[in-house]
Amino acid sequence: MAVESPGARRSRRRTVGVMGAAGAVTALGAIPPFLIGAQAVFVRAELGFDLTRLGVAVSAFFAAAAAAALAGGGLIDRIGARAGLVLAGLLVTGGGAAVVLLVHDWTSLVLCMLLLGLGNAACQVSSNLSVAQALPAHRRGLGFGVKQAAVPLAIMLAGLAVPTVGRIYSWRFSFGMTAVCGLLVVAVALLVRSPRRQRGARVAQGQDRAPLGPLLVAGLSITFASAAANFLGAYLASWADRSGLTPSQAGLLIAAGSGASIVVRIVLGHRADGRHGANLPVVAVQMFVGAGCLLGVSSGLPWAVVGFGFAAFAVGWSWPGLFLYAVARVGRDAPARASAIVQAGAFAGGAVGPIGFGLLVGTAGFRSAWWCAAGAFVVAGVLVLLARRGLVVDLVDRPPRIPLGYGGGRGTAARRTPEGAADTGDRKPTNP
Repeated sequence: MAVESPGARRSRRRTVGVMGAAGAVTALGAIPPFLIGAQAVFVRAELGFDLTRLGVAVSAFFAAAAAAALAGGGLIDRIGARAGLVLAGLLVTGGGAAVVLLVHDWTSLVLCMLLLGLGNAACQVSSNLSVAQALPAHRRGLGFGVKQAAVPLAIMLAGLAVPTVGRIYSWRFSFGMTAVCGLLVVAVALLVRSPRRQRGARVAQGQDRAPLGPLLVAGLSITFASAAANFLGAYLASWADRSGLTPSQAGLLIAAGSGASIVVRIVLGHRADGRHGANLPVVAVQMFVGAGCLLGVSSGLPWAVVGFGFAAFAVGWSWPGLFLYAVARVGRDAPARASAIVQAGAFAGGAVGPIGFGLLVGTAGFRSAWWCAAGAFVVAGVLVLLARRGLVVDLVDRPPRIPLGYGGGRGTAARRTPEGAADTGDRKPTNP
């Protein structure tokens, strides 16, 4: 039996640490709107506003995150993951403390959610960069899977806040806890040595960036997909109630679906490390499956709501980690900027999805809203395939200046480009 060397043990511990830290930072940045939603009864009772204004407050969080991700992706590439995490921790701490100390009405809550949205963008983009740079190539897919599994975990933690700190202490107490966690992020980022940049990468000079056009198409695709997925998360319980399920059964369905999504995101990342690219087609298939699941949910039959609702969470909403991994790989010298464009699309979908489809529920009914959400998933899947085509064409026309990490495939299999185009050795990728 082979004995693991001290260097290998240190490398494994560092890999586990980076994955855990990225997941924790992701959950910390993502949790504020779910805390507001889960504790809405307490928040609305104290501040005195209706459900519509609650939706606006949540959307303000995602809108600020989308704008900050687009504007700040290049900044995080320049300053590095370590400084980005310090910035993220300070923003989360400031936003959480402001909720505890300064919120006294709906307007002040919205302003604090805007600040926390900025913190979320910094958390996501900085952790994306950390995973892309600090992990070995054969562990980055798993790293992004673990990172994005933290989002449904944040939903579960927010739900647990209701019977614990929210009821025993105050809904503000949970935001005080996020402020303390933000300080911990700052402390760890300052104390831990920053990961080394890829040799020869010169982001500031912009020598080798991924093509903007395909990345924008990818960002638009995730906007549609995120809008549909967030509508699922926000309204499935209400639809389940109308379909004959009890509130407890609906809650168990969402909890089980979130748990399955966590597992599938991690498994998909691990599998991505064992093959040579072709990740975006898998993402597109998941979105098409999500569309079919929403059509099944729209029937309103209790068994269909349970079965298709669970599958929609487990399969139709488990693509974010794989999507970000695929995009970060073709980010070349600027993985943070590349992933930020896609992350901004996800935030935009989170901002407009619940409100837009919610208005459709009020005007045309639930069934029409489910059909439109399914259509959004189909559009998203088609756009993903178009984005992939643009990325492959760019790799043919403009081979990377620095050889990319060609996935996590091991052994002597032929190398491939990040999204499946074969590399023949002369760095002239062709179609798979």
